[in-house]
Amino acid sequence: MPPLRTIGLWAALAAASALISYGLMRAQFPAALLLGPMIAAIAFGVGGSRLRVPRSAFQASQAAIGCLVAHAVTGQIAQTLLADGPLIVAVVLVTVAVSGLVGWILTRLRVLPGTTAAWGSSPGGASAMVAMAEDFGADPRLVAFMQYVRVAAVVFSASLAARFLMETPVPGASAGVGEVTGPLSLLATLAVAVVGAGAALALRVPAGAQVGPMVLGSLLHATGLVRMALPVPILELAYACIGIYVGLRFTRETLRLTVTALPGILAATFSVITLCAAWGWGLTLLLPIDLLTAVLATSPGGLDSVAIIAVGSKADVSFVLAVQTLRLFVVLLTGPLLAKWISRSVPETAIR
Repeated sequence: MPPLRTIGLWAALAAASALISYGLMRAQFPAALLLGPMIAAIAFGVGGSRLRVPRSAFQASQAAIGCLVAHAVTGQIAQTLLADGPLIVAVVLVTVAVSGLVGWILTRLRVLPGTTAAWGSSPGGASAMVAMAEDFGADPRLVAFMQYVRVAAVVFSASLAARFLMETPVPGASAGVGEVTGPLSLLATLAVAVVGAGAALALRVPAGAQVGPMVLGSLLHATGLVRMALPVPILELAYACIGIYVGLRFTRETLRLTVTALPGILAATFSVITLCAAWGWGLTLLLPIDLLTAVLATSPGGLDSVAIIAVGSKADVSFVLAVQTLRLFVVLLTGPLLAKWISRSVPETAIR
């Protein structure tokens, strides 16, 4: 693609993102700076723009979100999470079980071809699911599309839930840790982002670019050794980058390939979201948490998007992220095993 055309497309995407984000902010939606760019990017991706966010830019954005989450962690919150550990594990296991049940039903009913539903309905671990799907008779392109439809649907539904479950808007919530701070705090935060992401990626930690800074920053911030701080423009850029990255995964080619399977994909996606939301409501009867926190905690991924929405609302950020982080690791450990089991347990006549 000619450089001038590429520059023009990026400029048009930036303008569309800003316009949609402004409208969402006027409507008092949390995470408007994530949602707006994602909506615009979906239109550009399906329109055949062929734009791509560099992997390094996406990882840098994840690191910034990790530092944003770390800012919200305190020693008192850590004690609360330890006290509620068994229920957090139960929340994660129920989310994984619900997703597995939906995948099993859709595979048995042949709503999607082959064993696609078994791999595509996993609540996270998209890259791992796509990488292994083809070996078990599933179309990896359809699995990838199903995974990103899930991410987009979770962002939309979680944003709607946050918008209508918040009693009052949170001023400046999109910034999160953007208060005025000294240069030492900023340099320390950037060091946490670089060291945490680098170490986690080197150790092949799932979603390491975000989990590394989040864990390291949480420990340092909760103990008072480092004050986490990032300027508002950096956080806003990170929000937009993640939204555009997800949105551009929807291309004309994948849409053409999946048009006949789209009803099944949407049915699977919203079934998982609805069942997880119902479990979230039940969670409010067992723990002293509000409905918004419960809904965000039980939503089936993704980690970075839910983190942004949680920070932009009145949800208990640390509880939400504790559940979501544990869910990611559990899915990566059990997701392939569950998908293989579904593939083998369904009769051959049901997956042809």
